Amino acid sequence: MTHTFDAIIVGAGQAGPALANRLTGAGKTVAIIERHLVGGTCVNTGCKPTKTLVASAYAARLAQRGAEYGVRTGPLSIDMPTVAARARKVILDSRKGNEDWLASMPGLTLIRGHARFTGPRRIEVNGETLEAPQIFLNVGGRANVPDFPGVDQVDYLTNSTIIPLQTVPEHLVVVGGSYIGLEFAQMFRRFGAEVTIVEKSARLVSHEDEDVSAEIRTFLEAEGIAVRTDACCITLAKHERGVKVGVDCTEGAPEVVGTHVLLAVGRRPNTDDLGLDEAGIETDDKGYIKVDDFLRTTAEGVWAMGDCNGKGAFTHTAWNDYEIVAANLLDGEERKVSDRILGYALYVDPPLGRVGMTESQARKSGRPLLISKRPMTRVGRAVEKAETWGFMKMVADAQTKKILGAAILGTGGDEAIHGILDMMNADAPVGTLQWAVPIHPTVSELIPTLVGDLAPGEGLDVQRPPRQ
Repeated sequence: MTHTFDAIIVGAGQAGPALANRLTGAGKTVAIIERHLVGGTCVNTGCKPTKTLVASAYAARLAQRGAEYGVRTGPLSIDMPTVAARARKVILDSRKGNEDWLASMPGLTLIRGHARFTGPRRIEVNGETLEAPQIFLNVGGRANVPDFPGVDQVDYLTNSTIIPLQTVPEHLVVVGGSYIGLEFAQMFRRFGAEVTIVEKSARLVSHEDEDVSAEIRTFLEAEGIAVRTDACCITLAKHERGVKVGVDCTEGAPEVVGTHVLLAVGRRPNTDDLGLDEAGIETDDKGYIKVDDFLRTTAEGVWAMGDCNGKGAFTHTAWNDYEIVAANLLDGEERKVSDRILGYALYVDPPLGRVGMTESQARKSGRPLLISKRPMTRVGRAVEKAETWGFMKMVADAQTKKILGAAILGTGGDEAIHGILDMMNADAPVGTLQWAVPIHPTVSELIPTLVGDLAPGEGLDVQRPPRQ
């Protein structure tokens, strides 16, 4: 039997339910198909639970440092079942909120099952055939498990399976030194585990500037985390104490033995079992669905949003994908992915807030630059909190006086970066920031003075914008 809808959405992550809401609100009949958990990665295995765990780890760190603040407590202990229960409650509450939202949409049919294309704009799920003139893919991604020698011989953790742990590992070996790996490495160190990070590249978060990578490594090592970079030969093997990870680095022992190992070496899109070929939908060599600037795939009437299109691996970029598609289809606008100014955060402590180009990327562009950098030791708020690791840095075009990018690695950096992100979206000259009267004491108050450091006396000041 064939069921016909105005639109079919495959995947109920961040973009899918929001688009379903707009489409049903416009009077369209919509089917949304979800084969696993409503809410996608963010709700179930990503942002929501991990930042809940980060909060517990931060509380543990404050307790460990209590005497520095004049607060003395008894012996510190970590109740991992309670820590895990907090994360699970956040997951379930958020998932239910999404499910209730979907249930409230008139004209929406939620189908649980595995969707697969059987032809252009034709999908089979649970033995039934669904057709629609418009299909939207929001199928997300999952942890990448590389074919390291021995990977099939050991028990390993991923970002999904580590969240519900009820005990603190004696020694956690984290393979991968970027977002996921670093966040879990620091939180479990704060919970009391011995932690070793193994990274194949020469430095942590290698896509960031070298000074950012170096500072992150410094404060992680200051907490007692061992870091092994240049791990040119990663292997896994069973060991009587758990797992043996071969690293074969240029320095240090050629192997690390831990009780647990976390594989945090990137993500892969959930596109390999959707029958995309049957619909004429092309993917790249990594499995990401090819899309144009409007998120249209190579098949007529099919769009791809979120992690599966390779245009951004963040909740906020998935949401922006929904906004682009909805604006173009329902609002008569013309919004493009290339208009997006990318910002993101790395939730180590202190966090990294990043927007636009790195200094390295800006230098490679060949344009004349203005660069300013200030250590967090000069930020009053950081000093008052006794959290002075890190720095803030801004890069601007010396000719146009437009901001190219910025990084705030320090306490509150994930929030303060939005002041610069908003300025870049407004396409305002960097000198406009100097008219701001920031609140004291905050981390953001240093941003206008950071602007002044870009090029003192070189005419960065601009006429005050007119008030409406």
